[in-house]
Amino acid sequence: MYSAGMSMSTSERLIEATRELLWERGYVGTSPKAVQQAAGAGQGSMYHHFAGKPDLALAAIRRTAEEMGAAAEALLGGEGSAYDRIEAYLLHERDVLRGCPVGRLTMDPEVIARPELRAPVEEVLGRLRARLAAVVQEGLDEGELNCPLDPAEIAATVVATLQGGYVLARATDSRAPFDSAVRGLLALLAPRAAQG
Repeated sequence: MYSAGMSMSTSERLIEATRELLWERGYVGTSPKAVQQAAGAGQGSMYHHFAGKPDLALAAIRRTAEEMGAAAEALLGGEGSAYDRIEAYLLHERDVLRGCPVGRLTMDPEVIARPELRAPVEEVLGRLRARLAAVVQEGLDEGELNCPLDPAEIAATVVATLQGGYVLARATDSRAPFDSAVRGLLALLAPRAAQG
């Protein structure tokens, strides 16, 4: 996965390899040997930088959660109306058939069973819902959005639509159900002037 000539440090290569393997295989399927092979690092190097598989997995999960949070904030904190920012977030290019790297962790029994591994997942999803709710509240305050639900419920619906869309897309090996779910949600959220 990584060539020896890359300038990335060994610890960075280990984290990046673990992120990819967690996304593809889950925690159980991510063996230290697979990480070492993917990172081009020896066993000694891995244990020099990390206490073991849980420690390395935690670093990888935190990195994935941080990147997801930063990407969402860049879109939700950008320019435009509340609806425009939610639309930008929902329409942002994703590797739909691969699924959400954070959402997939919630399906992993080993991650969910370990509070230290589950915590970054819970935190980023909580921050995402809170940020979406704040954007929805801005839209309500400005009179742009006319939604009968509480902003927190709308935020949960947005996150659930994306995560459910990933599941439907993977189940059918087609991004069409994901795109359909996103279009449907945007139609429900569209300001009245855009609907009429």
